[in-house]
Amino acid sequence: MTDATTLLAKLVSFDTTSSESNLALIEFVERYLADYGVSSERVMSPCGTKANLIARVGPDAPGGVMLSGHTDVVPVAGQPWSSDPFTLCDGGDGRLYGRGTCDMKGFIACALAMVPTWVNAPLKQPIYFGFSYDEEIGCVGAPSLIKRFYEHYTTTAHVIVGEPTSMQPVVAQKGATNLRTTVIGREAHSSQVNQGTSAIHIAARLVTFIEDTMAALVEEGRVDEAFNVPHTSLHVGKIKGGTAINIMARECQFEWEIRHLPTESFSEIYARFEAYCAQLSEALSAKGKTVEIVTEPLNVTVPGLADRDNDQVLRLAKDHLPDNCCSHAVAYATEAGQFQGKGLQTIILGPGSIAQAHQPDEYIEVTQLNACSAFMQRLGEALETPFSG
Repeated sequence: MTDATTLLAKLVSFDTTSSESNLALIEFVERYLADYGVSSERVMSPCGTKANLIARVGPDAPGGVMLSGHTDVVPVAGQPWSSDPFTLCDGGDGRLYGRGTCDMKGFIACALAMVPTWVNAPLKQPIYFGFSYDEEIGCVGAPSLIKRFYEHYTTTAHVIVGEPTSMQPVVAQKGATNLRTTVIGREAHSSQVNQGTSAIHIAARLVTFIEDTMAALVEEGRVDEAFNVPHTSLHVGKIKGGTAINIMARECQFEWEIRHLPTESFSEIYARFEAYCAQLSEALSAKGKTVEIVTEPLNVTVPGLADRDNDQVLRLAKDHLPDNCCSHAVAYATEAGQFQGKGLQTIILGPGSIAQAHQPDEYIEVTQLNACSAFMQRLGEALETPFSG
């Protein structure tokens, strides 16, 4: 039997940064599963350089649980790592360092480490694996995985998405959409400001409006105290524009995001921005100024996970976790809302802390791996009983 740490070392060794292919890792997992007689299916990306993977351990029967995890990781470029990020490093401090250790190859390693046990267990309900690509750039791969799973495997399994939650069940998350807005004005010498339209100045007004919209939502009482940021958040993360200090900028571009509460609609919040853009363009046009404002989504809208329709999967998790566990809500986006959107009972539960995710010297505590492995051991034992509906 291969333990979780050994498997984690192998998984970390694959550079599955979202800009790269994940096929080498997928091939490794396929071979590993095949060694124990477990077949798997790829769901390829449109470009053919990446794949989701679906596998089942146990009977082709109703019920069961899907253990879901993404195989891609965020970049390491420019980060001051103390060791090779793609070589698992035991720091001697109870921590294992490497890119993806907590987000979220640790969970995948714990799941795979249970395969030798599960294939020999008298399971009455199946355990599924659903490993996706390109979660880190907008949960791009999961929709095709979920569609295939729902239509060709089962509609009754519960889903545990193994993002790092310190092994505490998470029942709600915010949705997220990334956007890019491009403003086109008119160049002129900066001493002749009446002759041009500065795209930078217009963009600045849009950026201010974005922040003001967030404040307005709070003032309207649209808050949910279950979240540590208890409201929909709007944030501009990148901006660029202009060619010289003495030229009125023709173009300015900024990238921003909306992380909306699961009870709120992205489209309603974005409509406020659209309306302001139209109002601003009309006001400038009335002054003889020309401006073009174009906004495009950088990803499909990732739906939030609402705390509803999850009583069975939540009870299943809590029954096999320590008595002091309690439900939480998180502000980061995951694939969980996509599963819920298909009517599958879904929670988020995995080893490690989100505080370590995306950081240089990312790590997972060995105690967290052990806790996850213990949970999965008990979960498998629970599935030795028939599905009760």
